[in-house]
Amino acid sequence: MIAQEILDLARADGVMITTAESCTGGMVAVALTDLPGSSDVLERGFVTYSNNAKKEQLGVSQNTLDAQGAVSEQTAREMAEGALVHSHADLAVSVTGIAGPGGSDHKPEGRVCFGLARKGLKTFTETKEFGAQGRAEVRRLSRDYALALLKRALT
Repeated sequence: MIAQEILDLARADGVMITTAESCTGGMVAVALTDLPGSSDVLERGFVTYSNNAKKEQLGVSQNTLDAQGAVSEQTAREMAEGALVHSHADLAVSVTGIAGPGGSDHKPEGRVCFGLARKGLKTFTETKEFGAQGRAEVRRLSRDYALALLKRALT
């Protein structure tokens, strides 16, 4: 199970993790906290569904939200970096996307942006196009991808 692997790797390295989630609504943090002993590793999770929450809790800039929108790699970057600033964690993953239903030609359903920030390293961002598979599936795929990013950062 990937969540257990993440906890074991982070615990072995003394790494604390934080999550900054929008479209997943805390699913990444839930996957980690479903396991006993996760408090050794998960420092906190931010669920910042609204733009105001992204600004207030994570420091995402209004300029970024105006210019690029909530679903953008820049917003994912600022979410991950802000999660590090506003926590005592060493590693942060962020998720922001359009789970559906809906979307637009410019930002289609299933587009999800991820950020991965670690103290002392350059922040990584990536956009995945999961497609219009339905809200629950896009959210599940997003959770799983965020967990894979955390595992990759720890190995």
